[in-house]
Amino acid sequence: MRVAVKYYSDDWPTNSAKLAFEKSVFTKTHKTNARSEAEITMLENNIIVYKFVQDLHFFVTGGDDENELILATVLNGFFDSVALLLRNNVDKREALENLDLILLCLDEIVDGGMILETEANVIVGKVGTNNLDSAGSLTEQTITQALATAREQFTRSLLR
Repeated sequence: MRVAVKYYSDDWPTNSAKLAFEKSVFTKTHKTNARSEAEITMLENNIIVYKFVQDLHFFVTGGDDENELILATVLNGFFDSVALLLRNNVDKREALENLDLILLCLDEIVDGGMILETEANVIVGKVGTNNLDSAGSLTEQTITQALATAREQFTRSLLR
């Protein structure tokens, strides 16, 4: 099951072509041991850099004229960003629950095929500023709860 994907070229013009490519990538890589470090392979004139963590597989692909080290840097930046956002609980369930943040990470890393950022802390910082609306309501709720608790304690002290 695909959790998130972004294509930045027209090499696969149809959804079925994209799915076929993804299946061939998975078939070629799923039996490898890319758990601790990123692995690199070639498939159909594409460089594929990938890493597996629990039940998630992370892939970054580029044409055969791309630099593998740069692709690996993009993969590591993306993975590290996701790990920071998910508080190192990187699994499919957490990824699905935070899919909006993961997609924002992708948008902060690459825009239209151009690499913008690979530093995880910077990416997470930008994703965090895009997500301030939900954080604001949480902060207000916490303050409201604190005021209610203080009011209860004050009332109890007056009744003694």
